[in-house]
Amino acid sequence: MFITVSGKRKEVEDGITVEKLIEIEKVETPLYVSVSVNGEFVKSGTFGETVLKEGDEVEFLYFMGGGSYGVY
Repeated sequence: MFITVSGKRKEVEDGITVEKLIEIEKVETPLYVSVSVNGEFVKSGTFGETVLKEGDEVEFLYFMGGGSYGVY
């Protein structure tokens, strides 16, 4: 089946889970990645049971804290 991952169309096995896709895509720091499927966030505790379907659009997102540092 075909899905879109980070804007690129890819062929994957039928019944693939978000967890397996993270592994296949070699996602950096998988413990800290957020995943959206068709614009909806997937809870990290459900990656192993969230099955992707034909035509799904998947995005891997990383949220980073920011701030400033100054010497006074």
